Amino acid sequence: MRRSRLAVILISGLLMAGPVIAQESAAPSPAARVADVTLPAALDRVLRDYEQAWRTGDAKALAGLFAEDGFILQSNQPPVRGRAAIEAAYAGQGSSPLRLRALAFAAEETTGYIIGAYAYGNNVGDTGKFTLTLKRVAGGPWMIFSDMDNTNAPPRPR
Repeated sequence: MRRSRLAVILISGLLMAGPVIAQESAAPSPAARVADVTLPAALDRVLRDYEQAWRTGDAKALAGLFAEDGFILQSNQPPVRGRAAIEAAYAGQGSSPLRLRALAFAAEETTGYIIGAYAYGNNVGDTGKFTLTLKRVAGGPWMIFSDMDNTNAPPRPR
C-alpha cells in the first residue's frame, strides 16, 4: 500500500512537471534571429544614410542625421547630446561596413521609432541591436532623436 501511494505521488509529480519541461525546451534560444520587417521608404532612408556615413567614417554626415537636440547612447559610454557633440563622439569611428536591419517600427505624423539589429564587416549574424527614436517637422525628413545601441557580446569579466 505504501509503495503504491509513493508511486502515485511520483507519477503525479512527473505528469505535472512534464508541461513545464516541454515549455522550457520549446522556448526560442537567445540567439534565434528575429525576422526583418520592410520599412517605408522615408524610414529606410535613415538606415541607409547611416550605413553610408558610417562606411565612409563621415562624422559630420552621421551627426547630420540627428535632430539638433538628439542623443547617442552607446554601450559603455555616457550619453551625448546635440549635433556638435555627436559629431565629436563619432569622429574616428566607422570606416567599416555596417549592416542595419529593422525588426520593428512605428511612425505617426511627427514621431516614430525603429528597433533593429546591426552587424559589421563579414560577421555572420548580428553583432548587436539598437533603437532609434525619430522625429520630424511636419512634412520634413525623419531625423534621429536618439540612437541607443548595445552589443550582443557577453559582459567582460571584472
